[in-house]
Amino acid sequence: MTKAPTRPPASSDREAARPARDTGSGIADGRKSGKPAAPTAKREKSRKLPSRRGQSRGGQPAIRPPAAIVPQQSVAGRALTLVVAIMAFLACLTVGGVTLVSDAAHDWQNDLVREVTIQIKPIEGVDMVREIDKAIALAQEFQGVGEVRALSDEETRALLQPWLGSGLDLKSLPVPRLVVVELNNPEIVDFRGLRDAVASDIKGGSLDDHSVWTERLASMAGAVVYGGIVILILMLTAMMLSVVFATRAAMAGNREVVEVLHLVGAENSFIAREFERHFLWLGLKGGVAGGGAAALSFLIFNLVTARDTGFAGADQVAALVGGASIGFAGYLGVAGVVVLVALLTALTSRIAVHNHLMHMD
Repeated sequence: MTKAPTRPPASSDREAARPARDTGSGIADGRKSGKPAAPTAKREKSRKLPSRRGQSRGGQPAIRPPAAIVPQQSVAGRALTLVVAIMAFLACLTVGGVTLVSDAAHDWQNDLVREVTIQIKPIEGVDMVREIDKAIALAQEFQGVGEVRALSDEETRALLQPWLGSGLDLKSLPVPRLVVVELNNPEIVDFRGLRDAVASDIKGGSLDDHSVWTERLASMAGAVVYGGIVILILMLTAMMLSVVFATRAAMAGNREVVEVLHLVGAENSFIAREFERHFLWLGLKGGVAGGGAAALSFLIFNLVTARDTGFAGADQVAALVGGASIGFAGYLGVAGVVVLVALLTALTSRIAVHNHLMHMD
């Protein structure tokens, strides 16, 4: 009868297993013994590997700055900035032109109101010099009248020279003589009494208070102002329509982002605010560029049309509108147009985004 093989004692099993356990647990033994454990190959490899893009050096994902919903630099954005700059330039030119014409018309009215003219027609058998002296003495009797003087022969020839040429003989032509009456205070002058006195006391005399010209200048200035306002409204409307189309194009290009934000619960005001900030910056850049170009144009025009520059036509322009400068009010209007363009651009984009998001709901 065969005997069953005898098992080795348990103590021998433990002794045989102990070295294997010691080899595989070098780190644990190092901790138990108090000595620092040698770094493993895996840890050495991880130290030598460079950090990937979007990850920190420890292998954790890095925090990226939040990206804008609307791209800052795009072809549509640059095109819209150029369109806004052109519209702002034309709008500022309109405001400056209206200001220039309005100031010139105001100066013309003041000059005409502060001066009236007594016209004496030549009558055969009537001494012209005596009637001129009587007209001067008569005009000086009224309150509010300042200096009264008759135009000399040279001044009369200079007035008629553009039509009749030089070298005129005033005695051989029935040319009326003019007496200029300057008014210190036009409000207290009795124009009706002065007109009646000239008609009754001066033979061939009549008073011209330039009321017809004053009314025509006032009508012309009003028409220019109203026309400028209409042109300004049309240009701003065209700019707003351009902003609407650009906003829709921007939302179409970022449709997925907008839809995801809308689906995850982002408020319409948050999305609209992002577009509003983007288009406000575009409108401000375009407005400043257009307004600066318009202000520079007015400065150059003022320098070119000065009387002492020697450019052709400078004297005629100066005689027509005086100093070709829009003044402080004109430049203030240019700055107002720049601000208005930026605000309208932002407001138009906000309204367009809200309408789009309401249709998505």
